[in-house]
Amino acid sequence: MNEPFPLHSAIPYDECLKILWARGHEIHGLKFGLEPIQAILKALGNPERRYPTAIVAGTNGKGSTSAMLAAMLEHAGYRTGLYSSPHLVRVNERIRVNGCEVSDPDFATAFTEVYRTVESLVAAKVLPHRPSFFECLTATAFQHFARAAVDFAVLEVGMGGRLDATNVTDASVAVITNVDLDHQEFLGNTHAAIAGEKAGVIKPGRVVVSGCEHPDVVEVIRCKSREAGVELIETGGLRGASNLFHLDGRYGFDLEIDGCSLPGVSLKMAGRFQVKNAIAAATAATVLARAGFHLSPESIREGLRVAVWPGRLEAVRQRPLVMLDGAHNPAAAREVAEFCRRHLEGRTLRLVYATMRDKAIGEISSILFPLAHTVFLTRPDLARAATLEAIMAAATEQPRQTIVEPDPARALERAVYSSLPDDVVLVAGSLFLVGAIKKAIAEGRLDPANLAPPEVLSERY
Repeated sequence: MNEPFPLHSAIPYDECLKILWARGHEIHGLKFGLEPIQAILKALGNPERRYPTAIVAGTNGKGSTSAMLAAMLEHAGYRTGLYSSPHLVRVNERIRVNGCEVSDPDFATAFTEVYRTVESLVAAKVLPHRPSFFECLTATAFQHFARAAVDFAVLEVGMGGRLDATNVTDASVAVITNVDLDHQEFLGNTHAAIAGEKAGVIKPGRVVVSGCEHPDVVEVIRCKSREAGVELIETGGLRGASNLFHLDGRYGFDLEIDGCSLPGVSLKMAGRFQVKNAIAAATAATVLARAGFHLSPESIREGLRVAVWPGRLEAVRQRPLVMLDGAHNPAAAREVAEFCRRHLEGRTLRLVYATMRDKAIGEISSILFPLAHTVFLTRPDLARAATLEAIMAAATEQPRQTIVEPDPARALERAVYSSLPDDVVLVAGSLFLVGAIKKAIAEGRLDPANLAPPEVLSERY
């Protein structure tokens, strides 16, 4: 192995990122199969076996559900790791302990150990090729959690489940939030085929929690659970929740699950769909409690109350209201549209929209564009991003008014400038778009809260 860095110190953080990005981005360079990640973890001493885990799969909602479950465990006193994807601004976001993202030095330490292990395995021909971006990052997360001595780790599946790099642990509970059409080129073209991949997280002897509602998906999950001989708890359709109410789109309710009574649950995350995620997360927590983990009803309720998830109906300004949501597939777009119709009815909405070229642009645009008075088309600086011309060509529903602004931050500024205080600006269509906006905010190039007063600027339009 030709080691360009000192052998007895960690590779500098910035160099770690260069090595990582050279592995290919989230989908480019993707390789399927668990053998590489298993070989890497074995050579590292199997860090993933040093703490119990929960695994969360699904098309949408798995990030929110993972965050809720992690918050419950933290409130119960467990030092809790959370591994999620993708990140919005910095890769460190994906690896958290008790809500805090991994520091640059700690990331560099764990990544260096993974990198040097990989290079040794490649040199010894144990690995036929270097692992993908996601495999490297997953191994880094497992290694960091071991070094940080976590008591428990919650793992969000990257894509699918059966062959996802996260699916190498004997998880204490598996959650499948839902299944819809997305990543068909990798997972299959039908709900049943995709459900078969998601159901790969089902392991013998471990309880499965399913929030799935599509009939074909429900049947697949039931069949896989029977084959594995495991208990299946189905939570679809707001099962167990009663007395729902909301305040500005954030819901409260009473919950009865598995003999556990949780009156007065309240959620910090906006949207009725988050109630479904909360039920799945709370059910998983009760499964863990049954298995001997100390998760009281109060810990479950408090975890739900404080849990947040960036980029999911995230409000970054109030007047006008500015909300960020990835909404990168039709199912997520439908959830956003329902939220707008239910909670923003009668308010003028402007949409800042971008997407990736491999997404269902026609279907998503037909869901989101009718919501908007004006659509501001923009494009993150990524090769995968759809061109503005491609979006318009694929759109089956033409906007009432379209403004083209290639720079995402400038597009948001223009949308706010066009709005009155009671209007709404929705940034949606891609997590990469949300990431571009949040990066501009983090770097000080954009401050949504302190843009020029709309009462004055609206006179320009």
